[in-house]
Amino acid sequence: MIPQGGMMIPDGETVETMDQPSLTYRLDHEAGTISGHIDGLEAVKQAVSKILQTRRFAHLIYSSDYGHELHSVIGRDPLWAYAEIERHIKEALLQDDRIVAVENMNMTFTGDQGRVEFTVRSIFGAFDMTREVREDV
Repeated sequence: MIPQGGMMIPDGETVETMDQPSLTYRLDHEAGTISGHIDGLEAVKQAVSKILQTRRFAHLIYSSDYGHELHSVIGRDPLWAYAEIERHIKEALLQDDRIVAVENMNMTFTGDQGRVEFTVRSIFGAFDMTREVREDV
């Protein structure tokens, strides 16, 4: 069988890659609507929010690289959960090429609930995020 879709590049030639645009539809969670478009930092903020609302491997529409696995730390020892939550959030968000780093992770625990605050650095700028980790996440 002959492979399809490949491309031979002659010696000495280079392939120029282009960044994909981040233009996407604006999701209004409060009103439950999709209207207009967003780009740049606002699009990255929306992507981070969507990634942290989606369980990895739970929806066939998404690739196995999309979403989080935070539900696996529920009910665990807070010391163990601290390291795992940080790893899961970084692993989930760094799949997006626009995100450069996830920093300044700060966690607090109350019973089986955790609250995580962190800074996301993207190619468009930085912003702070807060996420609760609980049973229904």
